[in-house]
Amino acid sequence: MQPETTTIIVLVFLLAGAVKGMIGLGLPTIAMGLLTLAMPPSAAASLLLVPSFITNVWQLWLGPSFGPLLRRLWPLIAGLAIGTLTGGLPALAAGSAWTHAALGVVLVAYGCWGLAAARLPAPGCHEPWLSAVVGYLTGVVTAATGVFVVPAVPYLQALRLSKDDLIQALGLSFTASTIALGLQLRVSGALQTVDLGVSALALVPALAGMAGGQAARRVMSEQAFRRCFFVGLVALGGYMAASGLR
Repeated sequence: MQPETTTIIVLVFLLAGAVKGMIGLGLPTIAMGLLTLAMPPSAAASLLLVPSFITNVWQLWLGPSFGPLLRRLWPLIAGLAIGTLTGGLPALAAGSAWTHAALGVVLVAYGCWGLAAARLPAPGCHEPWLSAVVGYLTGVVTAATGVFVVPAVPYLQALRLSKDDLIQALGLSFTASTIALGLQLRVSGALQTVDLGVSALALVPALAGMAGGQAARRVMSEQAFRRCFFVGLVALGGYMAASGLR
């Protein structure tokens, strides 16, 4: 691997880890968006596996309600796994223009959603089956783009969880997504041993960035940071969607 590529990987995971430490999500979204400007989507997704999995497990482990959340959200997790493995959208390994454009659209949609501070209505008695549907759709998007956030994150926000439970629920969803994506990449033949080695090296800047983000959250406005973050997602996603459709 060339020094320039290594430097890009370190800087990307420092930034992505800082975002995750600050607001509890965003590592795969930021990392995929930036890395795919310099490498194929399949390579970027493979790089994500180790740092994404470890940081998500850390986030999940620190929460107070693992058992209750797992019992409540198991339909979402099951749907997510099925959608990722059998979704049927173009594979990451293809590296097609469609994949690049689709990732950009996902980033724009999520960025606009965050800027609007919008939340879906609570699902109420429809939660069990709706969780499964949302999980499946999230899995399909994950298989096609490597991004775990749409529509799972807006849906989890609609469940009106407490702050700590929401952060832990995000960790649960993202951990399941990472495992399912790893299996999907292995089945499709896009995951290679060398990618796992570099992915393990990417864990160090990801953890350092996450620790820095957690520290920064204590001394600066989270609202201001989130606004800048979502504006950046919209700009980056728009560029990627436009370039992918050329």
